[in-house]
Amino acid sequence: MSMTPRLRKFALTAHVTSSVGWLGAVVAFLALAVTGLTSQDAQMVRAAYLAMELIAWFVIVPLALASLLTGLVQALGTRWGLFRHYWVLMKLLITVVAIIVLLLQMEPISYLADAAAETRLSSSALREARISLVAHAGGGLMVLLVPMILSVYKPRGMTRYGQRKQHERRT
Repeated sequence: MSMTPRLRKFALTAHVTSSVGWLGAVVAFLALAVTGLTSQDAQMVRAAYLAMELIAWFVIVPLALASLLTGLVQALGTRWGLFRHYWVLMKLLITVVAIIVLLLQMEPISYLADAAAETRLSSSALREARISLVAHAGGGLMVLLVPMILSVYKPRGMTRYGQRKQHERRT
């Protein structure tokens, strides 16, 4: 299936917007996680964890899912295909794994936000969970840079399926 040029540009714009938005939201989340872990101001710490839950549920999760959906539309509606090139397949795999890890992290994020809302959060309370959020956000940021790099450089290498399809088109 091939999209019209206008539809392809619209789909590409939606994909780039959601993907870059996801990346930017993770940067904001990381800034709040570092603030929550390092600040000595109890109100600032509470505000950071409350804001992190909101950003995670209402910005990061929707943008991650939009990135996956628009990426699938792009892959299936353009010449790149979903299973023809290794770089496209790697982007899909990285995105799916990142979303799974994100969804698994939503429980600790909500738990820390609930603790902050009830003022049970002191500078030493839940330190391991707070460190984990910084580590996951930092790791997530690094992971999300890989699909961006793959999209820009598009390394060579076709899958066997892609090679077979290319051969079929030529004959």
